[in-house]
Amino acid sequence: MNIRQKIKEVSLKLAGDIFVTDVRVGLVYTAVLLDNGQVGVAFTFRGESRAGCRVFKGIRPLAGKRASEMLAMFDSADRVESAVALATSNALSNTRNENPLEGDTLEYLDIHPEDDVAMVGYFAPLVPLLKKKANALKIFEQIDLAKGDLLPEKDLYRQLPHCQVAVITSTSIVNHTIDAILDAARTCREVVLLGASTPILPEVFADTPVKILSGVVVTDNEEIMRIVSEGGGMRLFKNYIRKVNVRLK
Repeated sequence: MNIRQKIKEVSLKLAGDIFVTDVRVGLVYTAVLLDNGQVGVAFTFRGESRAGCRVFKGIRPLAGKRASEMLAMFDSADRVESAVALATSNALSNTRNENPLEGDTLEYLDIHPEDDVAMVGYFAPLVPLLKKKANALKIFEQIDLAKGDLLPEKDLYRQLPHCQVAVITSTSIVNHTIDAILDAARTCREVVLLGASTPILPEVFADTPVKILSGVVVTDNEEIMRIVSEGGGMRLFKNYIRKVNVRLK
């Protein structure tokens, strides 16, 4: 069973009779509001989506549907539908951990001066900090050729096994690359799954190399829904979320 199916399976147990109150598919993020007052977000890969009425075919409107129906979209090949499924899972799961580690993930990531760090997905604020802490930082993105500090995805699976630390974007769940990336990271000492898209579901990642799940808990539903609707992203989220980290046993 792949990671997406594991997330779906665990999340379905949390869904019960919970309904979706509102869905916003923004230019950068997707947000789902549940009738229990919880909100989850996930990155929107709008450029890779099918357009028009083929998205969410047969299940519009989304508001008023059961959360379990949104989770069924983990089976979809469409990236926008995948984002809705993950945002729903995050709304269901990310408040479950009573005593998460608060703040930025670098406070809890064990990095040695001699370590090579792989960053899968570009997290701009972390780049200068990681360069100071580690021997080398390799940043991989979905590009065909190297560009500045960015390395192409084709090099990822060859170089990642030789790194000691991996910082992996949780958008890899939405675009279906998570399983191959985690397989390549099995020899890494520290692996963190990072970003607002992160599902805080330790049981899903128990048999993977992931050591830290670093995500967000929404603290102001109205503002997050507004920001997503207006095409905003993580930089605008900062006053309306808590950054939370859970270290896996």
